[in-house]
Amino acid sequence: MLSTRALRRVYSLRSVRVLSHPSSSYSSSPSYVPLHGSGHLRHSPTLPLLRFPGSVCRCFTSTVDRVRESSIELGGSVAPLIVEEEGEVVSYRQTSAYSAIELALNSVVKIFTVSSSPNYFLPWQNKSQRETFGSGFVIPGRRILTNAHVVADHTFVLLRKHGSPDKYRAEIQAVGHECDLAILTVESEEFWEGMHFLELGDIPFLQEAVAVVGYPQGGDNISVTKGVVSRVEPTQYVHGATQLMAIQIDAAINPGNSGGPAIMGDKVAGVAFQNLSGAENIGYIIPVPVIKHFIAGVEESGKYVGFCSLGLSCQPTENAQLREHFRMSPEMTGVLISKVNPLSDAYKVLKKDDIVLAFDGVPIANDGTVHFRNRERITFDHLVSMKKPNETVILRVLRDGIEQEFSVTLQPLQPLVPVHQFDKLPSYYIFAGLVFVPLTQPYLHEYGEDWYNSSPRRLCERALRELPKKAGEQLVILSQILMDDINAGYERLSELQVKKVNGVEIENLKDLCKLVEGCSEERVRFDLDEERVVVLDYRRAKVATARILRRHRIASPMSTDLSDSVKVDPTVNVASSS
Repeated sequence: MLSTRALRRVYSLRSVRVLSHPSSSYSSSPSYVPLHGSGHLRHSPTLPLLRFPGSVCRCFTSTVDRVRESSIELGGSVAPLIVEEEGEVVSYRQTSAYSAIELALNSVVKIFTVSSSPNYFLPWQNKSQRETFGSGFVIPGRRILTNAHVVADHTFVLLRKHGSPDKYRAEIQAVGHECDLAILTVESEEFWEGMHFLELGDIPFLQEAVAVVGYPQGGDNISVTKGVVSRVEPTQYVHGATQLMAIQIDAAINPGNSGGPAIMGDKVAGVAFQNLSGAENIGYIIPVPVIKHFIAGVEESGKYVGFCSLGLSCQPTENAQLREHFRMSPEMTGVLISKVNPLSDAYKVLKKDDIVLAFDGVPIANDGTVHFRNRERITFDHLVSMKKPNETVILRVLRDGIEQEFSVTLQPLQPLVPVHQFDKLPSYYIFAGLVFVPLTQPYLHEYGEDWYNSSPRRLCERALRELPKKAGEQLVILSQILMDDINAGYERLSELQVKKVNGVEIENLKDLCKLVEGCSEERVRFDLDEERVVVLDYRRAKVATARILRRHRIASPMSTDLSDSVKVDPTVNVASSS
């Protein structure tokens, strides 16, 4: 049902007469169509094609009463009309899809973000601030949904409504960088006037049409781009470096589109978030199940809770000889476990060379996929990622030719080397000009777009492949040396992992900091990777630290996360150094 408020003039229609129809198959002669009830146009044999979305006809009013609110309905289906009264045409090209887009225009906002990212080579300072923009839309609860990368490392965020020149301050309620989603709130009551929320729909089928609404580059006004669904499958989320379900469409998603809704019918089918580099008209949207999982976690816990993982690395069992070796019967299907994360609950019950046959009652094929819908298949990791933290699942496993079942509690798992560090300052510790940091992928990204080839190979391999053995474990490296007399001769030892301090193995940067600050020996010794060693006179190194900090205008020898938990010598800071 469409309100005739959308017309340039609102009439109480008594009858209309069909003048023309765009379809060549329509050949009925002009005839009057009576209205039933109070201003409602019912379906009539003289309007057989108006039931189809996108059809356009030309009509005129035979009688016009006083202006009042009315509505037009065609057999339960809304049709587009061009109403003509006394020779003047009032355009009204409206379909149910068009109505949904009109509603979306009152829900979509442009987001202006000022951000400043950390400098991981110089972790005590930030890079220059930059201004970016994206899109977002209203969801129930007076909240704005957008992409995490639109507001990553933000310092200031403003929103602007469609058709308004005013901007409003926004605050970040929750951010999920793995799923590239964020929730914003606005305190201003004025902002919410005339705003409508959009409802979440379902995953569209292949070849279904969607319309992406947002503010892409190339202009300042809102934009609507249409496309069809090409593919639905787990995809690498560029921002969070996570593999989650995504929908591929043939509509162009450009910078600025990010965070805007993809509309199907009158509901949201997903959130635009990335495109395929080097390809034309291949864009991706975040599907509703991922969105709902993110929102539900925030509503239940008040913060982002993450996406669960089994902690397994698996190999397909498509080779018949491989299946025979592991005593799989012809009707059995599953995947071979090659590695188990020591921090996962699965580590307690599963082991290398187990065959996972089913996940929570869903059979797993030899290629690692499960049935999705119709004839579509999807990797079983999707089933895992849609579970809530602390949820228990049943795994059917083949071990040594015997089928067994194990209960596993799912949890989000963090890698040894974090893949992102958005919205937080990097940790660092400086002693005698030696700069110690935990290895992160953002640190490696400082080597440029081709960081995989240009960063230190040993560090890169560890970042991508090593698993943590204990909770809180970090890979601490000597990132660089701020040159001084105290450290001369050690300048070639940068980019090496630190393993021990005075013979004690370290688990993370906090361990290293505590051991150095609490040192009671005459000298401090650092054992590095490749059997390298650094030895410094402790008292001289303490004095040199203050001198080096002052020379490089560094306010503190350590990041705030360390200074809050480690007792620091008050003589080692810029203010007290003379």
